[in-house]
Amino acid sequence: MLLYYLNKSSMLKFFTKDDIQKIRNGYYTDVYLNRTKNILQKENNQAVVTMQVFQKNIDSIFCGLNEVKELLKNCSGFFRNSKWIDKSDTLSLRSVREGATIMSEEPIIHITGPYIYFAHLETVFLGILSRRTLIATNVNRVVKAAGKKEVIFFAARSDYFKNQTGDGYAAYIGGVKKVCTQAHIQWWDGLAVGTIPHSLIAVYGGDTVKAARLFSKNYPQIPLICLVDFNNDCVTTSLEVARVLGKKLFGVRLDSAETVIDKTFSNENKAPTGVNVELVKRVRRALDENGFSYVKIIASGGFTAHKIRLFEKYKAPVNIYGVGSSLLKGSNDFTTDIVKVGNRHIAKEGRKYREIKP
Repeated sequence: MLLYYLNKSSMLKFFTKDDIQKIRNGYYTDVYLNRTKNILQKENNQAVVTMQVFQKNIDSIFCGLNEVKELLKNCSGFFRNSKWIDKSDTLSLRSVREGATIMSEEPIIHITGPYIYFAHLETVFLGILSRRTLIATNVNRVVKAAGKKEVIFFAARSDYFKNQTGDGYAAYIGGVKKVCTQAHIQWWDGLAVGTIPHSLIAVYGGDTVKAARLFSKNYPQIPLICLVDFNNDCVTTSLEVARVLGKKLFGVRLDSAETVIDKTFSNENKAPTGVNVELVKRVRRALDENGFSYVKIIASGGFTAHKIRLFEKYKAPVNIYGVGSSLLKGSNDFTTDIVKVGNRHIAKEGRKYREIKP
């Protein structure tokens, strides 16, 4: 268990000054909690409480603690004649560590202090913990499924753009080291990577080799990963690009639509669709047989932890997995209750104060 005394404001890392001002004013708070804070202020009720936070999923990866600490340090208090009165020094926070594996109903955080000073923060910190823990947990499951192989976080285009910074941080806590936008690495020292997009190939008339050569010309310092499914012939296109670029080619990326059958299987019955194990094996074999064993294979398109486990089970020679929208799906909701007022144990029926495990 970690204990924090929130006795002074910190440099802002996770929030802007505008964010802080709006949070202090209850802009992002459920209105009934703003009204609760107002009642406490009018009645001068400074009762000290312990608020307990938990979630209901199994084997979740806890994420969002550092944001919650910054939130409490900078937004605990009240306004007096339009001036903010900081009361963060009246609060303490006990918590499990960021990145810990947490279980259903397990107490994760205790916030102790006068409720009047942080009643307006409940909506915000529960939302932080729910979103960050969901992403970190989903990413961690994919990383474990991939074993020693790399995973790239490709989820940027699957959600609202302002979520990217927090999602990228959660992906890092979940175990990913490579992401796809600069926003993803704003809160940590990561690497934004990418490949030649289908759009660049389209602009050059569907000529993948030309697009690859131009990319290499303009970005010679960046490891070149070339999409090879534009013309739905991954084996042929991989060889064409490798023959032209040689050692400049870091890898090829297979990203076929899940309903499409690659031309490799055009004369076969019951051909598999999308990016599949057999397609990856044929691309690998063709590259190896033609002297391009150094070229890595990146597989993307509809990947989940389950799909990766199947690829690994059947020994697909994938070097790197690109995973996107599946990492944003599901829920990992957090709940909070007051479980102590002063030294008195008190909580709604079915809830009670429990110690946080070390």
